[in-house]
Amino acid sequence: MLLSFLCLLATPLLAQATVTVKGVRWWAAPGYTRVVVDVGGEVSFQVGFVRRDPKTGSPPRLYVDLKPAKLSPRAPRRLLLRNGLCRRVRLGQFNPRTVRVVLEVEDLKDHQVFSLQSPYRVVIDLYRGGNRPGEVFTLVLDPGHGGRDPGAIGPTGLREKDVVLKVAKMVRDKVRSRLGWRVVLTRERDRYIPLEQRTAMANAKGGDLFVSIHCNASRNRRKRGVETYFLSFTTDKQALRLAARENGVPPSKIDALQLILYDLMLRAKVEESKKFAWHLQRELIRSLRRRWKGVVNLGVKQAPFLVLVGAKMPSVLAEVSFISNRAEERRLRDPRYLDSLAEGIFAGLKRYVEGRTRVAKSSLRVHQRP
Repeated sequence: MLLSFLCLLATPLLAQATVTVKGVRWWAAPGYTRVVVDVGGEVSFQVGFVRRDPKTGSPPRLYVDLKPAKLSPRAPRRLLLRNGLCRRVRLGQFNPRTVRVVLEVEDLKDHQVFSLQSPYRVVIDLYRGGNRPGEVFTLVLDPGHGGRDPGAIGPTGLREKDVVLKVAKMVRDKVRSRLGWRVVLTRERDRYIPLEQRTAMANAKGGDLFVSIHCNASRNRRKRGVETYFLSFTTDKQALRLAARENGVPPSKIDALQLILYDLMLRAKVEESKKFAWHLQRELIRSLRRRWKGVVNLGVKQAPFLVLVGAKMPSVLAEVSFISNRAEERRLRDPRYLDSLAEGIFAGLKRYVEGRTRVAKSSLRVHQRP
């Protein structure tokens, strides 16, 4: 159902100085649209909805008031969006301390709004809802980092962004040829993609599962192993440090992100993501131990990873070895090791979906009993 007529999702008014609204970015698909408003600092926001006016013909509108804020002269005042449920975005200076962002929508069923830092931006997700009957199962693979962001770098210069792209392509090829699923990569080459765009792509492509692939790193060069994460709160300092690194924010900002998660977690498929993470981790370890000695199972953990925030499908982040460890970096250069990683991810995907299908069929039989 559509959220309330007037939904207050306000952050505390910590910043008294007026913040500049710099611009708008967006990604759209027929049933989903993400609009990102770039701002120069911390703002509060208030969300409201105006129904269609049959007398004037005005379409339904969702609006987000940002304050204290002023609109940059360089910011666009109007954007036309195509192939989405949002037709037009308008920005204006509503009053001296408020910038209003208006989204003209059609058949809106749900929405969520949240703010992120480093850099500061306000994210608006719009959903039409409903299923995609008859369409093939879709997997979205996210090779972490890319372009100007190399990720972690090993002792001899191996870059995380290169390793994870190779692994993602191997997983894609296995899934397509052996399962016949549709597979989408958030990046097919060495290019930079903002974290919020990766999740938006997964939602826009109608993903049924989302896997973000990364290499771990630690100041302790002896640290090694494989671990899988799902999105949730945590007090584990090591997990929080890792989330800060992958999010590209200072560790001091992670607590604020966990507060933001409180609202978003009410919608996220947390339990399904947890089950998915366990299947993926178990199969990764099985695959690696068939051919490689000394593989350390670091288990399934939870942390506030930005790349998983807002995903509408079960989603996990896999840390497939420590590139900072000299021995594991050497393995990550070996195509055979990468293939073992890809095989483990493939097997985890298959096991999870098979388990979910069995549960669905069992539930259907129970409901059909006379």
